[in-house]
Amino acid sequence: MSAQPHPTLPPVRLPSEAELAREALGAPLFARAVRLARWAGPDTRVGVGGELAADGLAEAAAALGLDPADEDAPVLASQAWRVALDTGLVEVTEPEENGEEDDGEEEYGTAAPGEDLALVAGGAPADVLDLWLAALDTVLADVAVPDLDDLVDALEEGGTIDFDRLDWNPQREADFLDGVLANLYLLTAAERGAGQGPVPLPVLAASMVVPEGMGAPTDAVLEQVSDAMMRLDDQFRQLEPIGLVEFRPVDEALMADADDEELAAGSVAGELDDEDVARYGMVRLTPLGLYGVRARMREAGIAAPAVGELADKGADALLDAVCDYPERAAQAEIGQWLDGRGLPEAVAELLAAARGADAAAPLRRLRCQQALALAGPEAEPAVRAVLDDPELGGLARVWLAERGAADVPAPDAELVYWLTVDTIAAQLAADGPFGPGAAGAGGTSGASQGEAAELPLLMESLTSHHTGFFDRAWRVEHPATAEVLEAMGRLHPDRKAAKEARKAAFKARSRRR
Repeated sequence: MSAQPHPTLPPVRLPSEAELAREALGAPLFARAVRLARWAGPDTRVGVGGELAADGLAEAAAALGLDPADEDAPVLASQAWRVALDTGLVEVTEPEENGEEDDGEEEYGTAAPGEDLALVAGGAPADVLDLWLAALDTVLADVAVPDLDDLVDALEEGGTIDFDRLDWNPQREADFLDGVLANLYLLTAAERGAGQGPVPLPVLAASMVVPEGMGAPTDAVLEQVSDAMMRLDDQFRQLEPIGLVEFRPVDEALMADADDEELAAGSVAGELDDEDVARYGMVRLTPLGLYGVRARMREAGIAAPAVGELADKGADALLDAVCDYPERAAQAEIGQWLDGRGLPEAVAELLAAARGADAAAPLRRLRCQQALALAGPEAEPAVRAVLDDPELGGLARVWLAERGAADVPAPDAELVYWLTVDTIAAQLAADGPFGPGAAGAGGTSGASQGEAAELPLLMESLTSHHTGFFDRAWRVEHPATAEVLEAMGRLHPDRKAAKEARKAAFKARSRRR
């Protein structure tokens, strides 16, 4: 898979390897490949390249229990055999190079079950998944090839393919498919996106065609979206049997009734209800598909985290990583990190990792506070130990107060204002790579959309409850003071308060010089 322009991807939640391996073994195409590998024997004849002889293809279809009257049976058997061959489930001895015996008859090689077939029943789940990933590579390579009829029509008299006439560039096709899968992965992984439901095919097609920032698509762009939809419709039909996706094809009646622009316009513009949108095709990555695309991304050097990967890391690595996670994914990751650790020690480690004056420190403290929300009363000694810490004393008091602890010292005014700046800085940072303002169709958010909408209300509440708030705020000894006041100048719902915030931001910057 070629690298796609998603430098930071939201983490995905994957089932266990055992569950994924069961899904892999249940994928129709992979299951057929395993059956053919067990069927192969001394009488199985193959040609150059390991393809089955014509009579062998019919026997393979019968071994799979396919209806001999079904015209698709030989195609299904051939696909399954190719997967078995490419994954090592089958081993072949090819015929001699001339391919003919002395009497002029065609010579055939033989096939037998491969050594890797034993891994299906006796290997670890990771072994099964490796075989499935090899099968996926085979299918993706086939999907990137145009229809065979087009290839035949494009053959020149000399027996070579006229690529200009076919308008097919193998690398371009592979890159397009990689881009589609990367976008589908992003939509599936997104906390607010299609991870909770299938993706409309026009949305996926538009993500590959419509230029970023374009308003209403032109007729020419809509035609490209329609072409991409039909291309994806064919490709996802081929990808479903390997277990990569669940797919509802484009309604054939819809295709017959609409021209290209009509086919794409309504769904891209969001003018249809859910039932009508479904007629344009719907697709979602299965959990196994999510695993497969992630594996390909990681092989290409793309950072594609999964929840649970940080369970054996230190608290500093945990907090640094979850700063870029959507909130629910961050909570799940933190919960797994806490499991199996002694709570007082884990809390002390988290608090130590939350310190700092760098730009990411406020968000680290926010994630630390979220982690403490999962902790029980046995964490209290570790929390009380930081009450006098200038950076952690505020969140320690909040945690203790929320649990009704006794003898919680009241914060002084300096700490209150410092904590206010730190909290707003953290919320601003949480609206980061996956924030509502930064994401496209597949984006998600470090802070949920509801939290992002509540930030101006929080600012209004703070200024209304603290007389002379901005006169005090610009003096706060916090690295993010000026940035927070500038944000309040942009986001505060009261125009007068917003103006005061901008003046205070100027003073804070002047003071820093």
